[in-house]
Order: sequence, then structure tokens, then C-alpha cells
Amino acid sequence: MRYIVCIKQVPNTTEIRIDPVTNTLIREGVESILNPFDAYAIEEAVRLKEAHGGTVIAISMGPPQTEATLREAVSLGVDEIYLLCDRKFAGADTWATSYTLAAAIKHLGEYTLILTGQQAIDGDTAQVGPGIAAHLDIPQTCFVRRIESIDCHKATVQRLMEDGYDTVEMQLPGLISVVKEINNPRLPSLRGKRSARNAELKILTAEDLNLDEAKIGLNGSPTQVLNIFSPKHDKQVEKFDGDPDEAVKLIVKRLDEITKRSL
Repeated sequence: MRYIVCIKQVPNTTEIRIDPVTNTLIREGVESILNPFDAYAIEEAVRLKEAHGGTVIAISMGPPQTEATLREAVSLGVDEIYLLCDRKFAGADTWATSYTLAAAIKHLGEYTLILTGQQAIDGDTAQVGPGIAAHLDIPQTCFVRRIESIDCHKATVQRLMEDGYDTVEMQLPGLISVVKEINNPRLPSLRGKRSARNAELKILTAEDLNLDEAKIGLNGSPTQVLNIFSPKHDKQVEKFDGDPDEAVKLIVKRLDEITKRSL
């Protein structure tokens, strides 16, 4: 069985800077980390390997420094790592990103299950996982909180809902996005860190994947961002002193004034 985990390197900061020309995030000079939600996908894939045998493969699309995140994945139990790295991939939206990742997965050959985190903390769209499944024309189940059973042909999973969960049986190969309730990710072991240093990193370019340049990167992104900005956090504080009963009356009166102004 082959498990493919799609992971992303994201900025480790809340101070986001925006390129005014391309309307994309400026990542230079910002510390990068493994997308926290992807750690749960890695852990679940490794657990499946430990329980049923097989191989775990991690792939990521990004600049050369994404290698550090892929090697971290090896330290957590991943067997093979692939980096989709090409200037032509720069500026991709969720459609172009999922198209490129799907092409890489096809390039890797047969697989049993694709796992992704529920979303990336720098975009929060939760669109790439379903997009990959759509490009590959395979079944998908999002927001999975538990895998009840799995074999080479089908899996039974619990899908998190607002009021509980659904139990879903899906045919394989397929794709799932997982939520943090599914497990507790392990820490890297000493052996894992040694393996990470020596692991072979395989790099795939647009030419390797024989991709249509009109469908990748900024040029292949149908999403057109007209304006993007970092939100301003202006805090206004009012303090009400004195008797608690009187303070409550003042607070209610103040809230009523604010509400009327906003109508």
C-alpha cells in the first residue's frame, strides 16, 4: 500500500507582508514551518503504514527552502520525499496548485490513499485537497476525524460534522483531508532525524511533469486578486469604575449607543 501526503511550508508569523505587484505573500526573510494541520496527515499515514505495511511518500510544491520541511517529514516517519520546484510554479492559486500536485501524483504511479491537512494556515481555503481529487477524478472525504478500517479497495471513515459525525465508506484510491481530532502527532526520534539528513530528495519541475504552462503558476491561476492587505488591529479600551451595578448599567448603555451608530 502506498500513502501520499501533500504538505506545505508556511510562514511562522502573524505579521504578513504583501507584494503590491503580484498580490501574493512575501516569504523572504520570514521563518517557515510545516503547516500544523499537515502534521496530523503525516502522523495518520505513518500509523497506517505501521498497522498495514506499505510506504509513505510526502510531496510539496514550493521554493528550494521547502526541503527543510520535507526532511522534517522524514524525521516523523515518511519514507520518500518529492519537491515540486520550478519558477514557473510561482504565484499559483488553489486551482493551479492542485493541478500541479495532481500531475505529480500521477507521475509517481499507483497509490492507495492521499492524505492532506484540512487547510493551510496561510490561506485557510481548504480547497487544495478537494482540488487534487477533482483533477484525479477520485473519491474524496473531507474533515476526517477517524479511519475505522482500510484495505486496498475501500476505507470506512468518520467525517466531522457540525452536530457530530457521519460514517462514510469510500472506494480507493481516494483522498481524505484530516482534522486535528484524528491523532496526536509524534515528535521526531533520533533515528528519524538521522534518516532525514540522509534521505534522497527528488525534485520535479514543470518539464519533468510535462505540464501545460498555461495551467500552472500565476499565469494558470483563474483567481484574480484585485486587492489584498493585512488587517489593522486598532484597539479602543474603555474602563468603567465604581459600583458594579452602576458599571453594568454604563456598559449596557455604551453598547446600545454603539449598536445604534452601526445601524
